Amino acid sequence: MDDWVIWIILAVVLGVAEIFSLTAALGLLGAAALLTSLVAALGLPIPLQLLVFTLASAAGLLVVRPIAMRSIRQPPHQRFGVEALVGKSAYVVSEVTGRSGLVRIGGEEWTARAYDDTVVIPAGATVDVIEIEGATALVYPRE
Repeated sequence: MDDWVIWIILAVVLGVAEIFSLTAALGLLGAAALLTSLVAALGLPIPLQLLVFTLASAAGLLVVRPIAMRSIRQPPHQRFGVEALVGKSAYVVSEVTGRSGLVRIGGEEWTARAYDDTVVIPAGATVDVIEIEGATALVYPRE
């Protein structure tokens, strides 16, 4: 079997392994193996092939991978608007039932309904905001 075929097989194996690991390291090693297969196809000796593989791997892992990882990392998802209210605690201003009520969330008063229609939450209780439907907070009492 020719040297270049072995390098191609190694490149494919590393590429498939990269699909499962998603670290960019194995993919870069696969690219180095692919480049080395081209060098082997030109008929260059094995020590030179190993040198090309080593240099290409080092360049990929030390230069390309950090750049790729920076672009892959995304800042944590920040919630804005009413979406940011979900999960917050609220103070019950007037009794909350499955039909109506009033709560204070972070200094603002919101119309509210109990998340569980069978629950009645008295004024003065602390609740958690489970969901926002339009301008109404669906809340559940803290235990």
